[in-house]
Amino acid sequence: MRNNDEKKRQKLINKLIFLNVYNKEDQQLYGMTLRKLESEYRRYKLVNHPHGEFGSIQII
Repeated sequence: MRNNDEKKRQKLINKLIFLNVYNKEDQQLYGMTLRKLESEYRRYKLVNHPHGEFGSIQII
């Protein structure tokens, strides 16, 4: 189970770096728990959802 959690953590870290939410050198990122990383990723997706208020396709 620990190995799976560590894989999930690393995957989320990579996603957050790729999405420019965190910098690769940011040590805070590597110290976060799996739960905190999941929360950060969900928050990013919520704020940057393509069908959100801004940037969405709207029919006038």
